[in-house]
Amino acid sequence: MNIGKMMQQAKKMQENMKQMQAEMAAMEITGEAGGGMVKVIMSGEQIVRRVDIDPSVWSEQDRDLIEDLVAAAFNQASQKVSETQKQKQQGMMAGMPLPPGFSL
Repeated sequence: MNIGKMMQQAKKMQENMKQMQAEMAAMEITGEAGGGMVKVIMSGEQIVRRVDIDPSVWSEQDRDLIEDLVAAAFNQASQKVSETQKQKQQGMMAGMPLPPGFSL
């Protein structure tokens, strides 16, 4: 492989990475807990945009329950963001020759 071709591939990879980052920033990913009683809506950059708590949760007046449900919903949303990002990166790298031992 010549250096010119490697540079072209690196530039294309950089452009693809910028596009992926923009797509991730625009995404809204939802994590849920308690059968959907608590939802955390997060951007693909892991910035929480909204937390929705069903009114029935408040009627329980159980602070520990509410805190646990919010934490669980947040963790699920965060995990979904990471999985989505990993899938997008794998798709972006498909077909690109990588040196032996190199992985993302």
